[in-house]
Amino acid sequence: MALNFFITIAEIIGGFISGSLSLISDAIHNFSDGIAIIITYIAMRLSKRPKTPKYTFGLKRAEILAAIINASSLIIISFFLIKEAIFRFLNPTPITGSLMLIVAALGFLANVAGTLLLKNGSANNLNIRAAYFHLLSDAVSSFAVIFGAVFIIFYKIYWIDPLLTVFISLYILKETYEIVKESIDILMMSNPEGIDLEVIKKIVEEIPGGLNIHHIHLWKLNDNDTHFEAHIEVEDLVVSKTAEIQKLIEHELHERYEINHKTLQFESGKCEQKTII
Repeated sequence: MALNFFITIAEIIGGFISGSLSLISDAIHNFSDGIAIIITYIAMRLSKRPKTPKYTFGLKRAEILAAIINASSLIIISFFLIKEAIFRFLNPTPITGSLMLIVAALGFLANVAGTLLLKNGSANNLNIRAAYFHLLSDAVSSFAVIFGAVFIIFYKIYWIDPLLTVFISLYILKETYEIVKESIDILMMSNPEGIDLEVIKKIVEEIPGGLNIHHIHLWKLNDNDTHFEAHIEVEDLVVSKTAEIQKLIEHELHERYEINHKTLQFESGKCEQKTII
């Protein structure tokens, strides 16, 4: 947070003095990074709160909401910067390349440091991944601004500044689209990618004693918790026998798909009575 807000101030000042739009766009990204990290931290704290009678799953989806907020803010900023870049193409202005280079280099170093701090946590957490891409996109954009500053210093090619702004914005749009898509899929309780319900149905029905599986629901609570529920039709068995079948089904689901929450309701195929396990 400290790195990003410091660089934001430096780049805004440097951008206005030098006349560089790409430097100002980098500053806006850095500011959004700082906000993203705050949102990420708050969401992580909320997600660890215990469940209550009102929120029986706890507040685990706070992290998914934070990921959507962070990614959506980047998308909005990117479209705004593309609009500004088009205006600069039509109305080019001189740019002080040396100042642009110095400030962009500072921004690049700060963003690389921030990216390294979040890299490990981004692998298994969608919320941290959104913040990580905020910083990674800024590191890439800062490097691009450095590249552009060199061309401005040596070749006076001022149109490269808005061109870089467009490329940076398009890159960010591409990266954040996947985060928004995955987050919305989780909120809409869609079937997680890579899990075929027909394959699960076949696996369960091949287990001795399982006649039929139906009323299947599969969803993610967040990016780490996958839930599965189903009705299992079996022969007319005592509860202890259904418990053995349940263990076999749960083992298969966990080993094959890492499904960590299973709710199975057993139904007798020969009578109307149901046993809830």
